[in-house]
Amino acid sequence: MAEDKKKVGPLDSAVMTAEGLTFKGIIMTPVVENCTGCERITLVEGLSYCPTYAEPSKKWTRGICNFATHVKGTLDKQGKTKVNPLKASKRAARGR
Repeated sequence: MAEDKKKVGPLDSAVMTAEGLTFKGIIMTPVVENCTGCERITLVEGLSYCPTYAEPSKKWTRGICNFATHVKGTLDKQGKTKVNPLKASKRAARGR
C-alpha cells in the first residue's frame, strides 16, 4: 500500500509567536526588499522568510548576500571575473 508522503518544507516546524517566527529557538525576521526574486524565500502566514539566514538585512549590509539566487557575480573593469591572486599563482605554477 502506498501511503501519502507529504513533502516537508524548510520552515514547516516554525511557530509564530509574539516576537515573530520562531524556528529551532531562533527568531526569524522577514526578508528585505533586496531579497525579492530569490528562490529560497518561503511564505509563512502571509509573510516572506529566508530559511537560510535568520536576519536577511544583515547579509546585505556589506554588498550582495552570498545566499542570493537571483544576483550574479560582479565583473571587474576589463569584463573578467575576479580571481584570487593565491589561486592564480598556483595555477600558473602548474602550467594552466
